[in-house]
Amino acid sequence: MTEPIRMLHFADTHIGMENYGRTDPETGLSSRVMDFLRRMDEMIDYARDNDVDLVVFAGDAFKSRNPSPTFQREFAYRVQDLAEMAPVVLLVGNHDLPMIEKRASSIEIYETLNVPNTILGRDYGVQEVTTKRGNALIATAPYPVRSLLRGVEVPHASTIAEIDQALGEQLDRTLRGMADQVAGSDLPRVLTGHFSVSGAVLGSERSIMLGRDVMVMLSTVSDPAWDYVALGHIHRHQCLTLGREGVPPVVYSGSLERIDFGEEGDEKGFCWVELARGSTAWQFVRSDCRPFITLRADVRGAGDPTQVALETIARHELGDAVVRMIITADPETDLLLDERAIQIALREAGANHVAALTRSVERPARLRLGATPEGLTPVELLERYLATKEVTPDRIEELVEHARALFEQED
Repeated sequence: MTEPIRMLHFADTHIGMENYGRTDPETGLSSRVMDFLRRMDEMIDYARDNDVDLVVFAGDAFKSRNPSPTFQREFAYRVQDLAEMAPVVLLVGNHDLPMIEKRASSIEIYETLNVPNTILGRDYGVQEVTTKRGNALIATAPYPVRSLLRGVEVPHASTIAEIDQALGEQLDRTLRGMADQVAGSDLPRVLTGHFSVSGAVLGSERSIMLGRDVMVMLSTVSDPAWDYVALGHIHRHQCLTLGREGVPPVVYSGSLERIDFGEEGDEKGFCWVELARGSTAWQFVRSDCRPFITLRADVRGAGDPTQVALETIARHELGDAVVRMIITADPETDLLLDERAIQIALREAGANHVAALTRSVERPARLRLGATPEGLTPVELLERYLATKEVTPDRIEELVEHARALFEQED
């Protein structure tokens, strides 16, 4: 019996994500960029130790469509490490696409320079890939864009919704056509795609998404013609066909590192696949990513609200974490809070970065912004405005967190 092909599946490295970081003195890069690069290094070590045969990267190499030369260099070092071990399929995701059609994607340089053992997945198609444990058929389905509609009649005055519907229908036909194309082969078959599939649980990719999204039906990609479906785009690891028989594993590997607090409880890592025709096995390998921790302290009515906050900090292990603290107070206890003492306590407890110290003050329902907002930060003004609109506390936290991240990017 032929030995299974050992395949590494990962996605959404988003090199260049700098939220909640500081400059690393050794490299000159953001500590958060280094987090993502270290997770890649750990994954590469695992692949080397387990004698990898095939690597499938399911899209979104960088945070930006125009990554800096430094970020491109760091990603290239790691692609080279992988390519020295096995063929590497590099799928084009939405963050890899150029802003203008016909310009090069951010990962097209590997094809341009004919980098050995790299295969660029910028088009829809199937190709046979040779590995040391046998050949496999790899079907690539990059992020769907309007160029996919070439040859499809779409009325000139179509709305955006109608264009998206036509794009989704054409994508469905294309994916089914590739399944038909591989159906007669005895080789193991992999479909790799970068898009949203119905039934998937979304994560923080919504906050950094570039462009609109087209949904693919699970029934389309779970065709038994495939032995494994390697997906990218959604950052939360999940298998959409878990427990089902007669269909392939349809798996989002998820991102290697946490992006923000929306992924606080998510496990991160990559997938290790034992690929064989009709009998593929796989496992999720967890990465040792940086913790994101939210602390909550309710100091309403407390005689010493600062002490209550400090006791909350002391009850948690914050070593090397990105931390935010949300303090619920009333107008009286809010005046007594010593924010500087709380900030110092968070750092002394080992927090790598204090992302936010938010004071949620319970006020009358019809609170007005007031006539003199001078001295308030834009984030504080937003927080007060949302409070007047009776927005729920959880939603306020979410919106304020996104606003804070945007202001940090501008800085």
